[in-house]
Amino acid sequence: MDIYALAKPLLFQFDAEAAHDITLNSLKFAEHLGALALYPTPPVCQTRQVMGIHFPNPVGLAAGLDKNGAVIDGMAALGFGFIEVGTVTPRPQRGNPKPRLFRVIEAQGVVNRFGFNNLGVDKLIENVAAAKYKGVLGINIGKNFDTPMENAVDDYLICMQKVYAHASYITVNISSPNTKNLRALQEKEALSALLSMLKSAQTKLADQHGRYVPITLKIAPDLEHEQVNEIADLLVEHKIDGVIATNTTLSRQMVQGMKNANEAGGLSGAPVRQKSTLVIQQLSQRLQGALPIIGVGGILCGADAVEKMAAGADLVQVYSGLIYKGPKLVHDICRTLG
Repeated sequence: MDIYALAKPLLFQFDAEAAHDITLNSLKFAEHLGALALYPTPPVCQTRQVMGIHFPNPVGLAAGLDKNGAVIDGMAALGFGFIEVGTVTPRPQRGNPKPRLFRVIEAQGVVNRFGFNNLGVDKLIENVAAAKYKGVLGINIGKNFDTPMENAVDDYLICMQKVYAHASYITVNISSPNTKNLRALQEKEALSALLSMLKSAQTKLADQHGRYVPITLKIAPDLEHEQVNEIADLLVEHKIDGVIATNTTLSRQMVQGMKNANEAGGLSGAPVRQKSTLVIQQLSQRLQGALPIIGVGGILCGADAVEKMAAGADLVQVYSGLIYKGPKLVHDICRTLG
């Protein structure tokens, strides 16, 4: 029985963020009841070795759904091959005023302008330490909204140092459209300086901890072709371990005239699928296998995941697709990928 299919009409009666909170709280409650074992496990799916990490299956949870790492065990029970929590910032912050999450139902899309609302990196670490999950865990890091852009690297370094011991890999988020000027860090000179400092910190932390934790960079879908090439070249130059493509889009071309389409924020779900896939193709052509690509954006069925893989992705992640398809999406993708 697909429990989510039964619950979805009720959840969609609520404000989108309220439904999000209800879903997370339900998973947390299921953890406390010991009911997680009742979730069906996905079919056997081909394992992947990426960034020196063994992934039991290539379907991951994208950052943003579990910002504070509060329901890691609940998410793990859904069958993900890896889980990415965050985005987390050095200090707690409330994010943007509510309402800030909107469904674009007609297009199976979601608009959010959360603004990195989270309880801070120390609380995330506390939650990670309390989780029973021992699988692949990515931790996505960002900057506080009130940290001046000239000091942005300091926030990333603080987070990186704190999460290093707890992460399988660390994602550097410079592509959210909901933190003012954040995407300027994707520009060539700023990005080169940021990557240089992160790589230096990674080398020192690897020595301190006796283990190497890969770094990935999450980029936007709204980049020009030349910008994608510049970023790809910098990733290789600075020996970054992977790239996640893509975050949400500012474009509304795919949803014009639809309810909630004109809300400010980043658009995800089905409307971003083609833009995300195009960036993956461009990265793949430029990188020529120099580093792996994690594909995310508009995956609502197994065929969408196959499209991302065909474009050059080594792994995939889902988020908005879960809102429309529920946990069975993980099962469907695994079955399709085989």
